[in-house]
Amino acid sequence: MTTTTITVTGMTCGHCVAAVKEEVGALPGVSAVEVDLVAGGGSPVTITSEQPLDDAAVAAAVDEAGYEVK
Repeated sequence: MTTTTITVTGMTCGHCVAAVKEEVGALPGVSAVEVDLVAGGGSPVTITSEQPLDDAAVAAAVDEAGYEVK
């Protein structure tokens, strides 16, 4: 198992968290996504996966949810 932590900006509420968890969680090999919401700031997102994830794929998933990897 691999754990990756990224910082996502633009999230302000539980709906934002759910959107990011859904999109990132849909990536192949991802088994868990945990978000520590920092409303209006950089929120740490910890991703547990079977193997290391492609940074571009993670950024694209976060973008699809409507937010940005910092």
